[in-house]
Amino acid sequence: MRDSKDLQADTRERVLHSAVDVFAEKGFRDATIHEICEGAGANIAAVNYYFRSKENLYTEAWRKAFHDSLEAHPPDGGVPENAPAEERLRGRLAALIRRVSDEEVKEFLIVHKEMANPTGLLQRVVHECLEPLQKQMVALMRELLGPAASDRQVRFCMMSLMSQCMEPVMRERMHRSLPGGVPHPPPLIDDIEAFIDHVVTFCLGGIRAVREEIEKGGADE
Repeated sequence: MRDSKDLQADTRERVLHSAVDVFAEKGFRDATIHEICEGAGANIAAVNYYFRSKENLYTEAWRKAFHDSLEAHPPDGGVPENAPAEERLRGRLAALIRRVSDEEVKEFLIVHKEMANPTGLLQRVVHECLEPLQKQMVALMRELLGPAASDRQVRFCMMSLMSQCMEPVMRERMHRSLPGGVPHPPPLIDDIEAFIDHVVTFCLGGIRAVREEIEKGGADE
């Protein structure tokens, strides 16, 4: 027979799992505690008991979605730390694109809803969770660009890289989630692995070109 601590942990997890699904579908403002608890098979009082408020549940739901996505798609892409820098970048880009394209990953859907109807509630937790990954990627970009690269050159390369990884794949996910009866455009990405190869090749080519300019003494104005 399960003890009360096990039962409490199970209830908390079910509420959190349901909250991830509901917030990903509806966003913070349109989600209700009733439907979250109904999906979890829990009493409405469970939210107050385990999370104290809808706002805290929202941030914890995003945190869970984020960590679940990293567990499914480790950010290093399985490439060892002692591998050449270009291989490590390939692993990280592949892992990110697979995370964004994975229908089971809800962190990006929650953020998308937040951006469409901002509450400001996710700002702290998103920064807290993403900062270590961002620092790792910045360090790798500096390694690839060389010691003479400026902060702005690193930042611009990071922006270019991240937009290629995320924007097209998120657009595809949004198209696939359109309700029945709405015309669906033909898929832009019909093979995610081929898309990964393209993005990696394109990004590495661009990074090499920027490094050549830096080493030739190109101005960073």
